[in-house]
Amino acid sequence: TLSAELYPWVWIPDPDEVWRSAEVIKDYKEGDKSLHLKLEDETVKLEYKTRNELPFLRNPDILVGENDLTALSYLHEPAVLHNLKVRFIESNHIYTYCGIVLVAINPYEQLPIYGQDVIYAYSGQNMGDMDPHIFAVAEEAYKQMARDEKNQSIIVSGESGAGKTVSAKYAMRFFATVGGSASETNIETKVLASSPIMEAIGNAKTTRNDNSSRFGKYIQIGFDKRYHIIGANMRTYLLEKSRVVFQKQLWEAMSAGPLFLCCNVSLQSSAP
Repeated sequence: TLSAELYPWVWIPDPDEVWRSAEVIKDYKEGDKSLHLKLEDETVKLEYKTRNELPFLRNPDILVGENDLTALSYLHEPAVLHNLKVRFIESNHIYTYCGIVLVAINPYEQLPIYGQDVIYAYSGQNMGDMDPHIFAVAEEAYKQMARDEKNQSIIVSGESGAGKTVSAKYAMRFFATVGGSASETNIETKVLASSPIMEAIGNAKTTRNDNSSRFGKYIQIGFDKRYHIIGANMRTYLLEKSRVVFQKQLWEAMSAGPLFLCCNVSLQSSAP
């Protein structure tokens, strides 16, 4: 059953807005052929539903805007999208947690949230003590590496134009600051300086990015026993060979075998 009193608000699919909020104005019981809804603009809409097609329930307004999606009563696609939308539009927050996962929205502009003062503010803090941030994820990995003396990994994933490269750069900037003098090591600059060489054979135009990387990058950062940065190693793998359209299809996509490139970066030298 779906009660108009207990569960009055739901999400229904919409061709323009993807998901639209609606209010249940009449109780729905198993076997009913229709569900009576009222949209937010006060228009009444009759939705025909079957037992397996009931709409998603909407979270109460008090939970909307939570900085951790796991705090929502109902966690599904419309709830996630609406929560991210509210945080981004109303509060200008581009980061939201989903447990240990950090969800980031690309604002397509520079934001003043990556300065040295912000890095030091997140350094030494627990992941849930402050607002969600890429620095909080980096601090958690750095802290666990120092505490447990075990290798840590941060996976940056997303579609074309989502901001993966920039997110990785900010994470490395955090490590360079807390793991040594950023002005001396400048690790993110030196590691990323090798990108044009690899991107020359692994980029393609997409609908959201004219120069999108079509390969995965695995960056290893080495620390000494005092947890200071001593070196870095960048590897690329899983090249999307179907995107290679010139240079004789990159030597027939390297004879149809896996493409593996490696670039070592010395942090002791001033040259990239």
